[in-house]
Amino acid sequence: MKAPFVYGTPASARDFTDRKKETEELVLNFTSSVNSILISPGYWGKSSLVAHAAETVLRKKRRIRFCFADLTNLRSEEQFYTNFAAAVLRGSSKKVREITDIAGRFLGRFNPEVVLTNGQDPEFKLEMNQRELKRNPGDILDLAERIGTERKIKYIVCIDEFQNISRFANPVDFQHKLKAHWQKHKMASYCLCGSRRQVMMEIFAAQVMPLFKFGEIVTLQKISVDDWIPFIQKRFADTGKTIEGKVARRIAESVDCHPYYVQQLAQQCWFRTASRCNAVIVETAFNNLVLQHGMLFQNLADGLSDTQINFLKAVTNSVEQLSSQEVIINYGLGTSGNIMKIKKALMSREIIDIENGKVNLLDPLFRAWLKDHYFRNRS
Repeated sequence: MKAPFVYGTPASARDFTDRKKETEELVLNFTSSVNSILISPGYWGKSSLVAHAAETVLRKKRRIRFCFADLTNLRSEEQFYTNFAAAVLRGSSKKVREITDIAGRFLGRFNPEVVLTNGQDPEFKLEMNQRELKRNPGDILDLAERIGTERKIKYIVCIDEFQNISRFANPVDFQHKLKAHWQKHKMASYCLCGSRRQVMMEIFAAQVMPLFKFGEIVTLQKISVDDWIPFIQKRFADTGKTIEGKVARRIAESVDCHPYYVQQLAQQCWFRTASRCNAVIVETAFNNLVLQHGMLFQNLADGLSDTQINFLKAVTNSVEQLSSQEVIINYGLGTSGNIMKIKKALMSREIIDIENGKVNLLDPLFRAWLKDHYFRNRS
């Protein structure tokens, strides 16, 4: 029997949970050619939400093309242009011959070459003439607009992990290039997603930045426990197993309603359930999940400084006044000026997030491991 919970890959319509408000916002933006800035920590379901909204639009609108790019491993403008062009070409057609034709007509000066792999979708390798690329990067940035205008089809380009443009050699200059071209587009609009809230807000919410107010900012919140409960119960019921509401609640609350971990923990509980899931199963599955990640968490902790570890200890102990002199002394945090450095370093590594002045550990399993294993063994 196939496991009923999905994590690690974008959830399809059947597996998609809640997000009604955010879906409606994105659908409205997509159909109105309004640019969207989607921000949330990693593994909170950004990709699933964008895919779900795109599916919703495509059921109603035929003359729209969605193009999906991911900047996770990109470090330079040149890599961006290749990745971006490949995404637009891939979204233009499923026919290799047509894709090759489009590439030749719109990117001819860059000598594009379409290389096919054994997978379901063709993979594109675009041979870029570096001198020509530096002279005319606008040809790449305008690609969706140019193709859409000719074919009278609207293009929506969705780019994940957009904050990684901050790694480029001249990120602000690059943003100026994006604005100079993208703000003029009529047949192409953009959905730019990022998992590092601070960096994304610096790019899109700071008045001095080129992309200030480039699009509508949508911040993704966690799915509420009241939405998780019926979802978990239905998934169990669909496979002939049962789980009471209070037990389903315990699954969601154990991992702080983190979308990825709720699905993973629910699946581990489902595997252990013969007919009826109970609280003992949830506790066993949760502890096992924490231990499964133990080596990863240990490596993460080993890469942190003593003051960073001490700071995380204060956070796991729910200390609120982290900059107070008493806390600094009791937890060995160095000086008051060091607190901001610690926060910045931990945020850059996506270990913590700060919202409304409150510091939160992004990974609830890491928090449990720190509190119940790491710090207990150190004391």
